[in-house]
Amino acid sequence: MTNQTLKVEREGAVAQVTLNRADVRNAFNEAVIAELTATFAELGRDASLRAIVLAAEGKAFCAGADLNWMKAMAGYSWDENHADASKLAQMLWTIYSCPIPVIARVQGDVYAGGVGLVSVCDIVVAVESAGFCLSEAKLGLLPATIGPYVIRALGEQASRRYFVTAERFSAAEAHRLGLVHELAADAAALDEKIAALLAAVSANGPAAVKACKQLVQDLAHQPITPPLRDDTARRIADIRASSEGREGVQSFLNKSKPSWLA
Repeated sequence: MTNQTLKVEREGAVAQVTLNRADVRNAFNEAVIAELTATFAELGRDASLRAIVLAAEGKAFCAGADLNWMKAMAGYSWDENHADASKLAQMLWTIYSCPIPVIARVQGDVYAGGVGLVSVCDIVVAVESAGFCLSEAKLGLLPATIGPYVIRALGEQASRRYFVTAERFSAAEAHRLGLVHELAADAAALDEKIAALLAAVSANGPAAVKACKQLVQDLAHQPITPPLRDDTARRIADIRASSEGREGVQSFLNKSKPSWLA
């Protein structure tokens, strides 16, 4: 795939997708949205991948909407705005629903739609100096398309505050609230933590990892009803009876390495 706004690199079973518009703080425009959507759709179909790292060049991770894109939107009709926003919504869903674990490498500030981009990732590691801001209300707008993911990642009560105040909050606060999983002192420590997480994910059964990711998405906030309990019983039966599940259990019992670690 040829990209103008992204760098896509592959090392073994890990892909890295890097936002490559440092001159505009990696802000979104139509091209970024289209390329992220197509890239994650393609990577999600690659059965040999074990993890994807979402990173960015420059001082900022993502500053939200590109200024020129915003100028164009200012003259859009309702229908044009709806079509445009639907593309962003599809991009977010494509990353969120990607079957492969996605780890965000946050090396700098994250604003507006960038917070949504972080929120659709499964694991988030950020440098301590990064700042976060849901700044839409300052422009008379609202974080609508990113809202479902941000509220899940940041929490309802914190979202009530930061959606309406548009205050900047620190990486430490983002970590306390659960949006960020790990903090790093600098870029070197950031890469060390990413490497450790990649090693942890890669040590597990590939099919099991994908099933675990889907399980969380399907079960979160659901009432624990008889149909849900039966669904979970069916899922564990499916994976126990699978070739990977059988091999994993036998390897554990026999104190040997399964094929994915060989």
